[in-house]
Parts: sequence; C-alpha cells; structure tokens
Amino acid sequence: MAVGVALAGIAVLLGAFATHALRDAISEANRVIFQTGVRYMMWHAFGMILYGLYADRVASARWPGWLFLMGILVFSGSLCGLAVTDLRWLGAITPLGGLCFMGGWAGFLVQILRRNHDEAV
Repeated sequence: MAVGVALAGIAVLLGAFATHALRDAISEANRVIFQTGVRYMMWHAFGMILYGLYADRVASARWPGWLFLMGILVFSGSLCGLAVTDLRWLGAITPLGGLCFMGGWAGFLVQILRRNHDEAV
C-alpha cells in the first residue's frame, strides 16, 4: 500500500511538471502522451492501494500488486520517456506494461472469486 500511495503522489508531481515545466518544452502531442502515462500511473497506484487493503485483510497472494507496479514502470514509464525524449522505440514496450495492468486486475479478480468460492464451500 505504501508503494501505491508514494506512486500516487509522484503521479501528481509528474502531472504538475507536465502542465508547467513541459508546456513549452515538448509538443502538444507529446504532452498528451505524457499525461496518458501519468493518468494510468495514478489509476494503477490506486489499484495497488486497493489490492493492498484487500490482501492484508484476507492474506492473499501479492503478485497482482507486483503486476500493477511493473505496469506502472513499463507502461507509464515508457510513455513519459517517449514524450520527453522522442525515442520511438519506447512505444514498442508500452503494450507490455498494459499486459501487466491487465494481469494485475485479472489476478485481483481471481483472488476475490477464489475467496468467495472458499467461503461458500
């Protein structure tokens, strides 16, 4: 949960950085790319926090939280890096981060369904 909270704070800082410091430094299209990375970072930081609360309560596996973290690093990191450096190859790894995000949410769902099944039996 602490990592999720820290990443949410960093997302706020990066959003402000994009709005103010990058306004004249990069193109509008690259600012949109940067903000997309920051937006996904924030949503998945909240996902990490939610999963941390859930996992602490029911002692579930930790791997969905790790997938959220990897998704933030790869998806958000590659988009923000692409926006400020114009290194187009970074866009090629962005989908791997998206897969991590999807895996994190799928894992979260599996943990909930498994818990509900175990309680019903």
